[in-house]
Amino acid sequence: MSIQKISLAKNQIHKILQLEEGHFSDLKSIEISPAKLTKAISAFANADGGELYVGVDEGPNGSNHSWRGFTNMEAANGHLQVFEELFPLGGDFLYEFMQCDDQPGLVLHVIIQKTKEIKYASDGKAYVRRGSQSLPVGPEGLERLRRNKGITSFESETVPVPTEIITNSLTVIDFMLSSVPTGEPEPWLRKQMMIVGDKPTVAGVLLYSDEPQAVLPKRCAIKIYRYKTTDPEGSRENLAFDPLTVEGSLYEQIKTAVSTTSELIEEVKVLGPEGLTPIKYPFETLHEIITNAVIHRDYGTADDVHVRIFDNRVEVESPGRLPAHITTRNILKERFSRNGAIVRLINKFPDPPNKDVGEGLATAFAAMKKLKLKDPVIEERDNSVLVNIRHERLGSPEEIIMQYLESHEEINNRTVRALTGIGSENKVKTIFLRLMDAGQIERVPGKRGSASAYRRIIDPA
Repeated sequence: MSIQKISLAKNQIHKILQLEEGHFSDLKSIEISPAKLTKAISAFANADGGELYVGVDEGPNGSNHSWRGFTNMEAANGHLQVFEELFPLGGDFLYEFMQCDDQPGLVLHVIIQKTKEIKYASDGKAYVRRGSQSLPVGPEGLERLRRNKGITSFESETVPVPTEIITNSLTVIDFMLSSVPTGEPEPWLRKQMMIVGDKPTVAGVLLYSDEPQAVLPKRCAIKIYRYKTTDPEGSRENLAFDPLTVEGSLYEQIKTAVSTTSELIEEVKVLGPEGLTPIKYPFETLHEIITNAVIHRDYGTADDVHVRIFDNRVEVESPGRLPAHITTRNILKERFSRNGAIVRLINKFPDPPNKDVGEGLATAFAAMKKLKLKDPVIEERDNSVLVNIRHERLGSPEEIIMQYLESHEEINNRTVRALTGIGSENKVKTIFLRLMDAGQIERVPGKRGSASAYRRIIDPA
């Protein structure tokens, strides 16, 4: 085992001692038993990864941490032997010792990545990190964790309905005629493991049934909402109409949801330098993100995919957490399919929605840059993944303000918020102050309070 010893500067030590125990970090004294520490390592590995510092004493009120490490590297052998047995040094687990000239001893720093496999502590139990706690996983939670890790997938489970719903549907007939013209549906579906025994699988129903929602209610439709607001949350009061429900096979759902979303977006107007203009999002971005939400979601979670159209953004929420080792930080580079059969077989449809398998989100991000819009934001929630496609320009707010003033005499707070997508009046006020301090703009005389406006300072030269 090769473990490095690194020296830290005083300011780096200070940052570590200021850390609070939470979802991504834990600090422990050297007296804690290795067995207890394995619970924390298991919990980080089974959640979103994290960092463990062994050799930091906690103050009386959970703060004022102090550095008190191992006297030497050999003094931590008992910990390392247990860790190495359960969590071998390598891609998922990194161990290093940290030291500083004016601090006593060596702190063992453990960096834990989110792992593909379930990791168990020395007591044989699996744990997950929730806030600052390492919680044991019960039988039901263990199955959910297996699905989250991609070890098992709900798509392969069978459904107690007649096979005819996928062997004699219009969907499968159209598919066979266009994609497998020499075959018959049932033998082909059995060969693809879409029928096991005398029952269709979840993947088979989703792909080849005309109405999978009748078989798998409340877990395989797409809901589309239009909120006439820029508020952080939509409400019934600002709903433009009752939510639309998109049903049918996954292939048809994706096509309908993308086209419907695009049509609704075209009706949204935003303020630009030339006045109100239709809002624009790259079609590729909407297509790839909605496709990704449908084919990679957890179908074991009883919820639909939700597409929410606001005045300044589109949100796409997909049931289930990110699978296996995928995180919001590595999602554009790493690949993992929770629903491998769905991903593979939907690619056989004419003009498949996932043409470039594994490249969907990267394509979505690139398309946003071409339109000079900011990258979508991916957020992992307790039981879902939310992608926020913002209508915010890549340019800084200062650049957008000065560009607007090239063709307009003045600008106010409301206009800046409409142009930039910034929701906070106070934030815009701060931007105005910075531009005034830089000698770029001045307040329009006679306009104060809510009527305040600003104009360019004309260089007399």
